[in-house]
Amino acid sequence: MTHTTLRRLLASTLLSLLAACGGGGGDSQPPAVQQPVVTNPPPATSTPSIPATPTTPADQGTATPPVVVTPAAPAPMPVAGRVFTRKEASRFLGRATFGPNMAAIDALAASDSDAWFADQFARPQTTHLSYMDKLIAAQVAANGPRVGFTAFYETFWQQAIRGEDQLRQRVAFALSQIFVISMQNETVRPLVRGTSSYYDMLGQHAFGNFRNLLDGVARHPMMGIYLSHMRNQKESGTRTPDENFAREVMQLFTIGLVQLNADGSVKLSGGKPIDTYSREDVAGLAKVFTGLSWAGPDQSTGRFNGSIADPERDSKPMQMYPAFHSTSEKRFLGQTISGATSGDDDIRVALDTLFNHPNAAPFFSRQLIQRLVTSNPGAAYVGRVSAVFANNGKGVRGDMQAIVRAVLLDPEAVALPGSTQRTGKLREPLLRLANWMRAFDAKPANGIYNIYYLDDPLSGLAGNPLNAPSVFNYYRPSYVPPNSAIASAGLVAPEMQLTSEPSVTGYLNFMQEAVNSGVGDARLVKPDYTQELAASADANALVDRVDLLLLNGAMTSRLRGQIVNAVNSIVLPAASTTNGPQIANLQANRVKLAIFLAMASTDYLVQK
Repeated sequence: MTHTTLRRLLASTLLSLLAACGGGGGDSQPPAVQQPVVTNPPPATSTPSIPATPTTPADQGTATPPVVVTPAAPAPMPVAGRVFTRKEASRFLGRATFGPNMAAIDALAASDSDAWFADQFARPQTTHLSYMDKLIAAQVAANGPRVGFTAFYETFWQQAIRGEDQLRQRVAFALSQIFVISMQNETVRPLVRGTSSYYDMLGQHAFGNFRNLLDGVARHPMMGIYLSHMRNQKESGTRTPDENFAREVMQLFTIGLVQLNADGSVKLSGGKPIDTYSREDVAGLAKVFTGLSWAGPDQSTGRFNGSIADPERDSKPMQMYPAFHSTSEKRFLGQTISGATSGDDDIRVALDTLFNHPNAAPFFSRQLIQRLVTSNPGAAYVGRVSAVFANNGKGVRGDMQAIVRAVLLDPEAVALPGSTQRTGKLREPLLRLANWMRAFDAKPANGIYNIYYLDDPLSGLAGNPLNAPSVFNYYRPSYVPPNSAIASAGLVAPEMQLTSEPSVTGYLNFMQEAVNSGVGDARLVKPDYTQELAASADANALVDRVDLLLLNGAMTSRLRGQIVNAVNSIVLPAASTTNGPQIANLQANRVKLAIFLAMASTDYLVQK
């Protein structure tokens, strides 16, 4: 299926909702919206261990070095040292970062992929926990109100938009959509240091190893609270261990529900999928994750129950309390652990088993491709990334740097729009906002990205970071819009699960106001349109700039003509000694109209 066909399928489903809201048109036609008016608003053989990921204040590392597996044959590596045109650089950065800007486009076009990845992998991580601790220290010094959960959004947007380690930021966001915790949980929400450190842990391991990432997720206290394996106790005559995390670590984080081939295709027996695990596997694995609770200097009952608190416990990995860990035999996924081993050893064996499971590589690889590149990767694409997961070319399994490179540089990922490759995905609203802010250097004068209330689909963007309604995120990887052309074609469109008549209307209204006046409390986060204003007298030059920044140079000729005509409909009078303010206002109208119409079009909404 060609990219154009897939784009039209996505667009037809989206436009059915746009039409119901009074917008929409052809596959590249902008919605029928009024021109914004500018005012002044207020199982294989083990090999040597993976080197431990450096410890940061947000994550104290894993208890036991993981085991890696060497496949029988070396895995193919992606094309190295790729050189990009400016349009290709913009397209690549649209996936690998929170959005391109002209400086980043020009820098990548003057370099190559090897140099870019080396630079991004070497950039130090700026932690959200350090930002939160500064806020808390200032609050304590001023005896002010307690720092609330919305402070996480401040640090999220600051790093997403201004962070120099853009690849780490983008991959961490993708991981947060796979290894989900949510501040909708009433216990998680007030623990602002904990949620910040959880996101830091994802960022730390984004460039480490999947096995260490899995350990960081399993032991983090916010995950322990969210999926209820914190204070999970061994079985007794009246109690069985909580099975929540044991089920989700298999179903959502590592191996999925059905057995997969290396290319992500489903294994069948008698024409039916083969289950990956059974009810008994969940029960056996649940025993493994007993005895974990808050970190601290001892393993007392009071500390296990939380009545004795270590001041850093929100951000430290949970520790094992032997008195509460199951000492019975544990059977799961073909493994048997006797009751004689320690709790930490049990967890090591369990996570090694999941890490080395044949499903782990294709299951995770497909999800990362979906989050960064395309909703419907071909089997060969999944297979190539899965092979790199299994072996980075140096005998190491789970090398996240190699996996990320493979996802972003795969032939299917870099194939040009209009080719036979099935690239494409719906841009989720949060990424559209981030794209706009980075493209036009939106920033607050006070340095605080106070962008909090985005969850409402009518007044916001139907979502917020770390605030999904369930462990399944805002949308499932396999979501299919019902009664749609996408369903008829046997494809998926995960982000369409966020799409409804209210959310389409809300997005258009939200972005019209954002483009015109800024975002955040009191609209203090303001864009800088200086370069666009300089080009505003030439509609073609203005639209070309918007095209490169927002649509990666892939705007269709039809849409381009429509936006050029709309911009030219705002006539600039000849300059005089008295009409300078009028001309400036009309120039601003031209710029804002071009940007808004581009961002409202299906050419933009479908990432190519």
